Formats: sequence, C-alpha cells, structure tokens
Amino acid sequence: MSAPSPATDTIHASEVTRLGDLFCAKSIIFVLLCACGLGMGIAYVFGIPIGGKRLLEGQYYWFFIGIFSAAAFIALPARKGQMTVPFYDIIAAAVSFCICMWFSTHAWDMVQAGWTNIPAGIIFWVLMLEIARRSGGIPFLLVVFFLGLYPIVADSFPGIMMGIPYSFDRMIEAHVFRTEGMMGITTKIVAEIVLGFLVFAGVLIATGAGQFFIDLANAGFGKYRGGPAKVCIVASGFFGSLSGSIFSNIAGTGSITIPTMKKVGYPAHYAAAIEACASTGGVVMPPVMGAIAFVMAITIGVDYATIMVAAILPSLLFYFGLLLQVDAYAARKGLVGMAPDALPSARAVLKRGWPFLSVMVFLVWGLLYMRWEYYAPWYACVMMVALSFLNRETMMTPTRAFATLRQIGILVTQTAAIILPIAFVVSALTITGVTGSMTSGLIALGGDNVYLIIALGVLACFIMGMAGLAIVAYIFLAVTLAPAIIEIGGLNEVAVHFFIIYYAMLSVITPPVGAAAFLAATIAGAKPMLTSFTAMRLGVVIYFVPLFFLFQPALVLQGDLTPLIYVLPSIIIGIILLSGGLEGYLLGVGHVRTLLRAPLAIAGFAFSFPGLMTTLIGGGVSAALVALIWAANKKLDQPAM
Repeated sequence: MSAPSPATDTIHASEVTRLGDLFCAKSIIFVLLCACGLGMGIAYVFGIPIGGKRLLEGQYYWFFIGIFSAAAFIALPARKGQMTVPFYDIIAAAVSFCICMWFSTHAWDMVQAGWTNIPAGIIFWVLMLEIARRSGGIPFLLVVFFLGLYPIVADSFPGIMMGIPYSFDRMIEAHVFRTEGMMGITTKIVAEIVLGFLVFAGVLIATGAGQFFIDLANAGFGKYRGGPAKVCIVASGFFGSLSGSIFSNIAGTGSITIPTMKKVGYPAHYAAAIEACASTGGVVMPPVMGAIAFVMAITIGVDYATIMVAAILPSLLFYFGLLLQVDAYAARKGLVGMAPDALPSARAVLKRGWPFLSVMVFLVWGLLYMRWEYYAPWYACVMMVALSFLNRETMMTPTRAFATLRQIGILVTQTAAIILPIAFVVSALTITGVTGSMTSGLIALGGDNVYLIIALGVLACFIMGMAGLAIVAYIFLAVTLAPAIIEIGGLNEVAVHFFIIYYAMLSVITPPVGAAAFLAATIAGAKPMLTSFTAMRLGVVIYFVPLFFLFQPALVLQGDLTPLIYVLPSIIIGIILLSGGLEGYLLGVGHVRTLLRAPLAIAGFAFSFPGLMTTLIGGGVSAALVALIWAANKKLDQPAM
C-alpha cells in the first residue's frame, strides 16, 4: 500500500481550513470530540451497553447532534480565510453541546409525553441555521431558513402551496423535538446509515487509497492518447464512489490530475471540466456512492443492495461517454499518452495496493451477499486497519491513527453539518401537509400528461439543485414529484427516484451555478463559466440517460431485463455517435467535418433513445452520415495524382 498521498493533505487544506497542524490545540479538541461521537455511534449501531444500559434512539441522536455541531463550530470558519477559532465560536460550540446533552436526558419524555422547551429549542434552531450557512453557504441557508419558516404562512399561499398553518412555537416544537424534524429521517441517515461509510472513506483516504487509484489508472490508461484525462476519469470514479463527495473528489484527485492533463496539451478549462464531470459521476458510482443513495433506500423502503445494483448501468454509460469524448478530443488534437518510463508498473501498483482492492471486494460481498447493509463498512474498516500493518509506511502508528481520526472527523462533521439542517425543510413540508397537495397539483398542472409532468420535474430538479445541494432537492422532490410521475405514468419507482437524483446533480456542472466546475476551474486557473459550459458538453450523457431508464427500467436492472438485449447496444452505439459529433472525431472512422457534427450528434441521440421509431430513424440517418464521413476521410487520405 502506498503512503498517504499529497491528495490527503489537499483535502485537509481545502475542506477545513482552520484546524491547523495535526497536534495543535484546536485540532486535538476537534479529534477528541469526533472520537467521542464515533464511540457513541459504534455503541449504538452494535447495541453495546454504556453504563449497563443501551442507548435509546433519541438519546443517541442528541449525543450525535451535540458532539458534531460543536465540532462544526470548531472546524468550519464563520468567514472565508478565518484561521483562528474566535471566542464566539467557542461559546456557540459549548452552548450547542450543552443544549443537546440536556435534551438527551429527556429523550424518553420527548417520545412518551411530548416534552419540549421552546426557548432552548429556538437557540438550537438558530445555531443549526448558522451551521447550515457555514457548510452550504448563503444559498443553502436561505433554502433551509425560508422553507423552514413556511408553516407560519402556509395558509397564505395559493393553490398547491397552501398548507396547514402553525404558530412559531408549534413550528419549533415540530422542527426540533419531533420525529418530523431533528428526531427523524435526516438524523437517522447521517448518524446511523451513512456514518459507517464515512468512517470507511476516511480510513481509505488516510491510508493512501486516492494515490493508489491514480497510480492504478495511470498503469492502465496513461500510455494511450490523452492518457492523463482517462486516468482522471477512472481515478475520480473510484475515489468519488469512496468519498461520496463531489468537492472532496475534485480537491483530492484534481490537484494531481489537472496539472498532468495540462502538461500533455489539454487546455486548462477542458482539464477542469473533465475533473468536474468525473467527480460528479463518482457520487452515483457503485459500490459505495454518496449519502443520497442511502436516503433513497430509506425513502423507497428497499435495501441498499437494490440501489447499488440499479446504479451500475447508468454510471457505466456516463463514464463510457466521458471516456469517448476525451479520447476523441485527443485524437482530433493529436495528443499523445504519457511516456512509458513515467508510468508506474501495474504489477508493482497491485502488489503494494492489493489490500485496497481486497477491502473493496469484501465490502461489495458484505453489501450484496451477506446483506450487512450499514454494518458492512464497519467490518471493512477493521479489515483495512488490520491490513495496514502489512506495510511499515501505512501501519497505524499513534500519529497516523490520530491523523486518520481527524480525517474521519472532517468527513462526518461536514456531512452532518449539511444534512442535519435539512430536517427543518422535511419537517415544514410534512407538518403542513403540502407534499400531498403538491403531488395532486403537479398532476393537475400537467393535465394528466406524464411527459409534461416529467418536463416540469426536470425544471424543478435543476432549480432545487441550484438552490442548495442535490440531497435537499431529492428529499423535497421524492415526496412531491415522484408520486405524481409514478401515479400518472405507472413508471418504475426505483427508476423515477434515480431520475430525480441525476437531474438534481446536474446543477453542479451546469451554468449559471456550476459549483463543481467552478472549483475545478480554480485549481486549473481557468475561466469558471467556460469550464462549466465545457463540463456540460462533456457530461452530456448524464443529461439524457435518466430519460432512458425512466421509460426503460431494465437499464436500472428493474423488471423484465429482456429489453437490454436490444436497448443496451443501441444506447452504446448512440453514445459513440453522439460523442463523435460533439468532439469532431468518430471512433474508428476519423475526423468529422464541422457541418456534419451537429447532425451526427442528433442522429446518435435519436438512435440511442429506447423507442422503436426513433431508433430506426436515428439508425438510418446515422448510417448515411457515417458513410459520408468515412468517404470524406478516405478521399483525404488518398495521395494527390
């Protein structure tokens, strides 16, 4: 196994900018808090008694919220560039911790007798809003704040937005003390379901998994034309699947892959766009995926294995299209691969990194065969730590163990800081009853036309994703849009929910927001908006594949799989044609003249669409265009008489 890589240090510096040196006071306090939180999590998940008694669900939830909200005030700066922990953050951390510990002593009474304390609840609400601002920025804060206040004015809205009104005190009671809010699904997701996977990702990152996947991708793809771009795509796919974070992925691998791509001739904006697209796709790349996958499993009521299996084909098609486009660009521009003497040996990489692959295989086996679900990553962590002792460079010395705990703490704290405030949004939509009225309203607005409802859904997904985070969009639309599409169209439930996830993610690479593209552009020194438009073109497959599996659930391995026999080949060929049209070079045929690029891309899309008539028309037009391109290239290759 390789030693912890520079990528790990990049993640530390880019994601939490004020923890400082490993053993400084604020870092030690942060790690101690996180260690207590993880210890509580292990005790609760595995039913280990503390003080002779097992933790109640509510007790553990408040312990978890208190510990990691305090950690968030220590780690997340109030403003950009703030390197110290000011006195007001120390006070905020102490107040949030103490309030939650007090609430934990009344956890049983909250469930049985409806115990509340509104003044303390208001203070806690304000503190969580500040955590939302620090973790997700002003746009995320506005979403959480205004949607959270919606119950107060719910009866003032017209039509489908009209709901049952609540007083401010009753709203705080629901948001903070009830299962509709902080004691409900959002806390369960981060404190139970996702926690083990975050710990697993932290252990892998700290032991050098990021560098291993980059080295492995280099050994396999570095020698081919445009090799560094293909390395970026493969490495980011694996790394993103492990970390579950688009921005961690860009920071962790982009700092290495983007400069390498630029060295072989990719423009800065193109290199940044490749990294942004590859990191975005990693969130829905099995086996681990991101937090959204676990939210989806709970929402639909299926096990995680079902979600993981359903994600396989869409994610592979996305990465296939991305690889084709960077290859076509390299062919058109004459870019070559890396020099053989600059590439690592695949045998050497596998020899030192086989433990990472072994742990990944073990995790997949645990998830799919043993059905351990959220126990699986905990077992995989134990295996990874044990295997780390096989190499002197990665064995868990006290210093490395401390650094690993801090890496895990960063991942858990950031995830908790983003997901926990969403409880206010979920509570507001639930207690007012607006979710049901929005479903019926969308159906009425669409006039019972499933295609119009889907079009409205695409717009809603994009707007919601733009407003904050994909997970916010998914939670909202899963209870409003999904039932409408399923009811009218009779479509597969898993396919509908994946459709929402994919379109909610698009905002991170699509102008005018394009947060992932903007971050990659910063690393590359490129223009953000140009990078975002390029990422939109490179990630074109992710824009239309959701429509394909929405109408053909076999693509998410649901229902009758027989259609895959003819649908999958047409999609693959269509993606090849589409990529050739977009990049100006068709695999196996050659350069595509400018006038033929747009028609080839459109014909490729039509051929790939899972419908008999569109496939036949697209196939006929594509065949004619390919013949023209081939003939033109053959004519150019002929020597002049």
